[in-house]
Amino acid sequence: MAKRLLRIFGPLILAAILVFAVLAMPVKLGLSKVSANRERQAAVSLSPNVMKGKYIKEAALKGKYVPFFGSSEWSRFDPLHPSVLAQKYNRSYRPFLLGARGSQSLTQYFVMQNIQGELRNKKAVFVISPQWFVKDGTRKDAFGFYYSQLQTTEWLTHFRHDAIDQYAAKRLLQMPVANSDHFIYQALQRVAAGKSLTKYQRFYLETRKNMLTHEDQFFSGIDLPSQNLNRVNKQAEKLPTHYSYSALDELGGRIGKAETGNNPFRISDKFYNHGLKQELKKGKLKDFQKNLSYTESPEFADFQLCLDQFARLNTNVMFIIPPINAKWQKYTGLSASMLKQFDQKIHYQLQSQGFNNIVDLSDKGNVPYFMTDTIHLGWRGWLAVDKRVNPFLTEQQQQPTYSISDKFYSTKWQNLAPSQLKQYENDTK
Repeated sequence: MAKRLLRIFGPLILAAILVFAVLAMPVKLGLSKVSANRERQAAVSLSPNVMKGKYIKEAALKGKYVPFFGSSEWSRFDPLHPSVLAQKYNRSYRPFLLGARGSQSLTQYFVMQNIQGELRNKKAVFVISPQWFVKDGTRKDAFGFYYSQLQTTEWLTHFRHDAIDQYAAKRLLQMPVANSDHFIYQALQRVAAGKSLTKYQRFYLETRKNMLTHEDQFFSGIDLPSQNLNRVNKQAEKLPTHYSYSALDELGGRIGKAETGNNPFRISDKFYNHGLKQELKKGKLKDFQKNLSYTESPEFADFQLCLDQFARLNTNVMFIIPPINAKWQKYTGLSASMLKQFDQKIHYQLQSQGFNNIVDLSDKGNVPYFMTDTIHLGWRGWLAVDKRVNPFLTEQQQQPTYSISDKFYSTKWQNLAPSQLKQYENDTK
């Protein structure tokens, strides 16, 4: 009976062992090179699998692609979107869009973990959304949606015993998804406590990382969505043959005017009809943001993780601070003074550490056709971004000197009122 069972199940067991052995091998598999078309698709796909993975991102970023970190603004494809302009005018770079709805600083920090080689001594673009900086910070379900064990094991196999890693481990332990692997969870507990990993934990993490890396090589390009690339191609057809800022600005105004005709906020009719119209009729949105604040949030410390990582890798980053639609801001009661205070606080965190490439558009909320909806750039807004981003990426830039401070991980900083900035600066010198 035993021999009969062995004959039946033996081949299956052997096959499983062989598959495990292949996946656990510490060497890269000899897979075919990522094609140029697959890179183009991945760069604008906004796919969670691409964000979580490594193989395609790593291949693309070794070439002309530049990481554009952010969130839901990247999905607003119009003729003046960064990906469309770079393609139409055959720029020396192409944006690789990293971010979608719900992705914030903590997600972006872990996204960086398996592309460190492609960030080192390179350039990047990072959009800072004020909406991230709410009282509770990143939503746990949103973080879980983009969570990657591959990125986590990459990080755990080269972590350092310092404030950045302890804070990152503690934040990850606050997320339910951190418990999806018992052994990774235990390793995170040791890092959060400032302890070294055991020999077994290192062995497990290295083996798990190899398996996940090979799985990513096999499966990351399967069913890669192409609809966004089709949108980019279609939008590029609407642009003039030769780049002209004035012509593009006129085009942005013309398109914006045509697409915002039926609502009082001067935003996309499509967005208004599907997202706001019915809610406005119910009268629930008037002054509903009057008590909202973006000045006290754990997001400030999560954001510091990204700054710390950029500094370690000597990455030259251009930060973009988008505005909020002024008509929407007034209608919902969102405090203008609070937004100015947020701007002051984020500027201090950036500039005091040497991050001075900042495109601050926070005062452009009243500019016609600058935004496609209540909080996202569009049309003329994208063109304003391009005016700064294009020379930053195509011309030689002076390498910044960073001076990173662990004080930005403190609870005191997270909850600091901007009015206390000067006193805080004096106290922490």
